[in-house]
Amino acid sequence: MPVFLTDAEFEQFRKLIYAESGITFSDTNRSVLESRIRETLRIKKLNSVDEYFKLVSSDKNELTAMLDSVTTNLTRFFRNQAHFDALTNYILPEIIKRKSSSIDKRIRVWSAGCSTGEEPYTIAMILKDKVPSSFQTEIIASDISLKCLMVAKAGFYADSKMSGVPEAYLSRFFERKAEGWQVKKELMDMIRFDYHNLAHESNLSNVDIVFCRNVLIYFDEAAQKSVIDSFWRAMSPKSYLFIGHSESLFGMDTKFVFLKTDWACLYQKNI
Repeated sequence: MPVFLTDAEFEQFRKLIYAESGITFSDTNRSVLESRIRETLRIKKLNSVDEYFKLVSSDKNELTAMLDSVTTNLTRFFRNQAHFDALTNYILPEIIKRKSSSIDKRIRVWSAGCSTGEEPYTIAMILKDKVPSSFQTEIIASDISLKCLMVAKAGFYADSKMSGVPEAYLSRFFERKAEGWQVKKELMDMIRFDYHNLAHESNLSNVDIVFCRNVLIYFDEAAQKSVIDSFWRAMSPKSYLFIGHSESLFGMDTKFVFLKTDWACLYQKNI
């Protein structure tokens, strides 16, 4: 069994992954792809890289599993606290004020690239705490990794994952279990976890807030533009977009407006 991909094999997988997901592998992160493929060959007891490529090219389930294996899923509760401070102190008050006199008292949030669920559960805690009971709230949490979505749906986290959760939220929204914490049903019921590939249209609409943090870094410029345009179509007027701390829409041909608050910088669909 080959230890490393040949240049031709790397190009085959790189093109397939990009076409199916928009995720870009270059020479700088080639070793990540090679290690994931090498591990898959071992687990599936396949004899060659070519055999595996033919498998993922002909079987949608195998393709989905491969895309799952090559994505990186790093997350934690209240990651980049400044974003959640902006959500709490600026965005939610603005939306609540604007919609208080409206028939539509719904706040819809999309956590795109939700990984193992820490981000949407963080959002849910804040909404539960800060949004009046007269409003309806809905959180759509999506990811390309079925494995991560299964963890997120289960809502159970080891002690080591809980360090960012404020004590007041921990006692209110989690139940202590052996070796970890279980998210309470009232929080779980606020979130709809769903598989979604950002390379495809979401078919969502009237989304008030989108979190898509540390996802765009895996896409090239064309794929980033496609994802951002898709968000625009899914979002409601006067809605808000959070992207990662190291990500930017600067120089991109987009209609989003840069927004600087006292807590964090983000983007707005200001129409």
